[in-house]
Amino acid sequence: MMLLQIRTPRLELLPYTKTICEETMNGSTDMLDQMGLVPGAGWPDADTLDTVPRILNNLQKVKSPSGFESWMIIAQSTRRIVGDVGFKGLPNEAGEIDLGYGVIEGERRKGFAIEAAIGILDWAFDQKGVKVITASCRNDNFGSQKILTSLHFSIINEDDEMIYWRLSKTL
Repeated sequence: MMLLQIRTPRLELLPYTKTICEETMNGSTDMLDQMGLVPGAGWPDADTLDTVPRILNNLQKVKSPSGFESWMIIAQSTRRIVGDVGFKGLPNEAGEIDLGYGVIEGERRKGFAIEAAIGILDWAFDQKGVKVITASCRNDNFGSQKILTSLHFSIINEDDEMIYWRLSKTL
C-alpha cells in the first residue's frame, strides 16, 4: 500500500517513517528539513518522545508505513509539525484499532486534534477489515473527553484513572 498523505482543510497528515523515528530519537531533523517541514515550538514533546520508540517498533514489522502507525500533524499554512495522530498497530482479529493523538502545548485549543482525528478516522474506516476504533484517556483529561464525545465515541468502561471509548463503523 502506498501512502502519501491525508489532507484536511487546515492540516496535512504524513506517516512517520523509520528514518523520521530514528532521527527524532537522536535529536536530528535532517529528513524533516528535506521534506520542508519545521518542528513546531516544543516538538517533539515528552509524549512524542515516549511514543516514537513504539512507532518504530511497529514500523519494523512492515515494509513501509501501513497507515496503522502514527502520523505527523502538519499545519498546511506554516508547514509546522504540531502533533501526531494514529493507531497502535494493525487491526486485531476483531477488526479493532486503537486511536491516539497529541498536539504540542502551544498549538492546543485550535481544533487541530479533532480535525486530524476526523481525517484519520475517515481513512481508517475506508480500510478493509476495520470495524471498531477504540481510544482511552485519563479521567481528568477533559479536552480529550470533549474531542471523543464530539467524534461520537461511546464510553465503554471507566476505572479510577482512565475512560475507555469505542466507535463502531457505520454502514
